[in-house]
Amino acid sequence: MTTTSLRRRALRAGPVSAPWRPRTLLVPLVALGVLFLGVLVGCGRGDIAIPIGQVAQALLGGGDETARSVVLELRLPRSATGALAGAALALAGAVVQGLARNPLASPDILGITAGSGVGAVTVIVFGGAYGGVGGSLSSVGVPAAAAGGGLLAAVAVYLLAVRRGLSGYRVLLVGVGVNAVLTSVLSWLLLKADIVDAGRALLWLNGSLNGASWETAQPPLWALVVLMPVALALAFPFGALVFDDDTARGLGVRMTATRAALLFTAVLLTAAATAAAGPIAFVALACPQLAIRLVRSGAPPLLASALVGAAVTVWADVLGRTAFGSIELPVGILTAVLGAPYLLYLLVRSGRARTS
Repeated sequence: MTTTSLRRRALRAGPVSAPWRPRTLLVPLVALGVLFLGVLVGCGRGDIAIPIGQVAQALLGGGDETARSVVLELRLPRSATGALAGAALALAGAVVQGLARNPLASPDILGITAGSGVGAVTVIVFGGAYGGVGGSLSSVGVPAAAAGGGLLAAVAVYLLAVRRGLSGYRVLLVGVGVNAVLTSVLSWLLLKADIVDAGRALLWLNGSLNGASWETAQPPLWALVVLMPVALALAFPFGALVFDDDTARGLGVRMTATRAALLFTAVLLTAAATAAAGPIAFVALACPQLAIRLVRSGAPPLLASALVGAAVTVWADVLGRTAFGSIELPVGILTAVLGAPYLLYLLVRSGRARTS
């Protein structure tokens, strides 16, 4: 393999060539470093303060037994759940934005997260009414219901929005409508619930990592293990979706099959993350756009988006847990506070682009 440099460097292997962009590799590496630093800080901050050096020793299996127990059994599962859920949400957001050709599209805005929420809250509310949510119902029923609700919401948006091709603006409008309907269903479920079950559901809906364990980290972990390779394998047709349908077909992309595979991937990623940590707001919307600007690419970069999402979620949890003294904010509230101004910025920029 040789590297040539004309206007833009390219990698060549026989008849095959591809452009070489250092940022494509640099940004994920930097995001990975920021993520690791966030895990170290998060594992060290709390009622029992542990220096970062001792945290690193505990992660390597050494150090004081008390510090090792606190880090490995209490704080690391929380950070791992946040990182995996954030990565899954950001990857799902990147896929949805590429499918819809719209930076405002995300599982949050299009109703996929609300669909997952309806499914999960239904299990929490009615499961609590008939014996409590625990054991297999909690570990299997809630994730399965979240996946089913998210899939049904995504299918509804897709069927209502597809008409002679897929318009990003039409997808956005339909998604907002579906999201509003599902939000109303969520409100009705909470009104019908017992006060204890409603409190449990509200805590979950705010996107919380309280009580996270190695068990709660499993849904997003396995979703990423299975679906990240699928998304990366579809990177070329995904990149072609930035063009219109006719151009993408001319590049050899099978539009129906590609969209179905990507949509299914995004829904399962969203459902797995939502089942583990609740609907953490704005990670799926903002992190892919942040990754685009860092990498300077035309389409959301999948790997960079996932790592940026993981880093943002872990640091948001660290700030929500430690920055306000004895008050601990759920991670979803902090990401919403940080992400809402960014949504307004995207709306203003999108409106200016349409009027110019």
